[in-house]
Amino acid sequence: MTKGLKESEFLLYNVDIKGNNKTGKSELLDVVKQTPNTRIPLLNTSIGISLYRFGEWTFDSLKHVQKKEEYLSERAKLVQKEEQKALNKKEKKRLAKLNDNLASLEKKLEFGNFFMRTGNPRVIFDSLSTIESSKQITFYLFNNGYFDAHTTFEVEKKRKRAWVTYTVVENSPYLVDSFYTRSDDKNIYELLLKNERRSNIKVNENYNQSAISRERQRVEDILKDNGYYTFSRSYIEYNVYKDTVEKNVKIEQLIRKPIYADFHQVYTLDSIYFSIDPPSNEIFDEDKKSVYRDIDFSFYQDRYSEKIIASRIFLNKGELYSRRDVIETQRQLANLDLFRFVNIAFDTIGDVLRPKIYTQPNQKYQITNQVGASITEQLPGPFFSHSLRNRNLFRGAEVFEFFFRAGLEGVVSATGEGGVFRSRELNTSASVIFPQFLFPTGKNSLQKFGRYNPNTRTLIGYNYVNRPEYTRESINGIIAYNWNTRNLRQQYAINVLDANFIRSNLSNDFRELLEGLQNQGNNLINSFLPSYVSSISGQVIINFNQYGAIQKNKASLWRIFMESGGTTLNFFNEEFIADRSLAYFQFLKFQSDFRRYIPLSRNQTFAYRLNLGLARPYGISDGVLPYEKYFFAGGSTGIRAWQPRRLGPGSNTPDKFEDGTFDYRFEQPADILLEGMFELRSKIYGYFDGAFFIDLGNSWTFKEDLARPGANFEFNRFWKEIAIGTGLGLRMDFDFLVLRLDMGVKAVDPARPLGERFILDRFFQSFLGERGQTVFNIGIGYPF
Repeated sequence: MTKGLKESEFLLYNVDIKGNNKTGKSELLDVVKQTPNTRIPLLNTSIGISLYRFGEWTFDSLKHVQKKEEYLSERAKLVQKEEQKALNKKEKKRLAKLNDNLASLEKKLEFGNFFMRTGNPRVIFDSLSTIESSKQITFYLFNNGYFDAHTTFEVEKKRKRAWVTYTVVENSPYLVDSFYTRSDDKNIYELLLKNERRSNIKVNENYNQSAISRERQRVEDILKDNGYYTFSRSYIEYNVYKDTVEKNVKIEQLIRKPIYADFHQVYTLDSIYFSIDPPSNEIFDEDKKSVYRDIDFSFYQDRYSEKIIASRIFLNKGELYSRRDVIETQRQLANLDLFRFVNIAFDTIGDVLRPKIYTQPNQKYQITNQVGASITEQLPGPFFSHSLRNRNLFRGAEVFEFFFRAGLEGVVSATGEGGVFRSRELNTSASVIFPQFLFPTGKNSLQKFGRYNPNTRTLIGYNYVNRPEYTRESINGIIAYNWNTRNLRQQYAINVLDANFIRSNLSNDFRELLEGLQNQGNNLINSFLPSYVSSISGQVIINFNQYGAIQKNKASLWRIFMESGGTTLNFFNEEFIADRSLAYFQFLKFQSDFRRYIPLSRNQTFAYRLNLGLARPYGISDGVLPYEKYFFAGGSTGIRAWQPRRLGPGSNTPDKFEDGTFDYRFEQPADILLEGMFELRSKIYGYFDGAFFIDLGNSWTFKEDLARPGANFEFNRFWKEIAIGTGLGLRMDFDFLVLRLDMGVKAVDPARPLGERFILDRFFQSFLGERGQTVFNIGIGYPF
């Protein structure tokens, strides 16, 4: 790592902070200007440095400079011909190619080749950066109430390496003794007094500069939402009075007056103007005008519904200006997916604002084709998908969607045959999305629900699956309601109808397997009879602090799903149902999926997932669920030490190979699922992240299964049947795409006799442990 350094250069090997008793070390390290290269523990080497140095060794900057000059010379000649409008089609393509090549060369000359961009240069100790870091640490402490803090540093140099230690003396923090507002404008003062409970500045807590910044933004938001159109945060001033004896501060919030007025003006809204301009100059503007709900509409063609558009406009004549309503209007109009853009401007006349909303229609048709690889069980396989989107289908902002997808994938046969087999899947559907609830259709329902982005989706689809053991076809129809809260924290979905006609063809081997289970009292074969499956379901997703969008803050997501299958069959007698040629099912299903993301430091995070599922057949189901409604444990997003759908249920013991190891090739459907996944994620270097994980859980059945002894759930023993897997993961995070490889190792296997279930030690006795103990999972995206 130090080879090739100049005599005066030292590799920054370690940075440490001491003396921080009340402040987190990770927060202080975040302001340090120089941090060491990431090293592999024990090996004491850095892959990032190795990649970067290899890139330097293979990078010829002179060659790229010469190539750039050649491209520039050729480009100049083509540009000259272009100005004279003398370029032919071939030369136009060449000019575009040259521009792309020059952009690529500029990137290489600035950032180096692939290895240099992926790796990291050596961090060379810089005394000026160290001095600046010391100042920044003190500044950070000052901004968090430690006004008497100071920082020193020591540098130890040996063997061409430098160790930097910052020593912090925090002293006592200053607390907020009082916080008050002063304003000559009585209306503003009363408005802020009314909302003071939500202040970011808390009495008897540490002084915090960021709290003052958040408070300034909060005050501006309050005033902007109550008619103060021209108000800005520049009118807000804070005075901090420090008491060095009592170690506290008094904070005064001062709202200054405008320069040329005695008070800040409050604005009300006049009638709204809404315009849809032609998508291009070639299309004639018919300028169709109409008025609805005090909104003056102007359409380039008479092809849009004023009622639908008005339901997404929350600016009303005579009301106070509100920035929140302006943003909400812009967002909900964009959610209609009708417009390329939505711009809102205001004409000012005295204390009156006239909103003007300008839009331009989106393209009528949108076609998307995708080719790629997908992974749902084991081996990746290619897929092709095609989608067609037709906007404003019936001139009421409806959207028609056609979707087609076909793919192949490698799976293991459920009949126990050796090898990997192809699974073919085909899905196609047609749906119409209405930007409103079809029911109820009350007089004010459009306007009442418009803020919640309501839509009704009607869908009809066809699904085909061809696996080694069975072929399964289904035709389904769905009517679903979807909406969300204004802050997007909660999303709701209700499927008022989900109807499926299913037909299956079984291979001879799989039929014999199911018939064998049936002879032992397991009626799983009924799941593959020609059947009609209908259900009503509801789902709510609660997103705390933008889970999945911002990776710097603590965030959580909770998904709750409930489903009732065959509910309408309760209104028919058993004789009517028995005379039908199709199998029917009645069941109840519930699932709770909670996920949490906790940043521990700049380069390390902790994430976990808790998943509970219950599915109970009743009535005419004869103890059997539709196959798609069962729960399965194991896989790349579950207990990763087991293959997908192969864990459990309970302490059921799978068949064994000739060498005595378990055969995990069989799918294991169950009624109960309990999973907990815990993962520590760490930055390695560049695009590469590492993970250490522990997964635990299992699946069970409600009733005893003679074909699978120990499968049923019992309170007095279920905790002894918790499977535990652990392992390591490697991820390549490209921001837009995450590629994942996880190695799961079975640590506790509930399929073994009591006293023999801990098997982690066997992993270290032979390469990758005993047969079937180690499972590799390939995935796209994080597991949760």
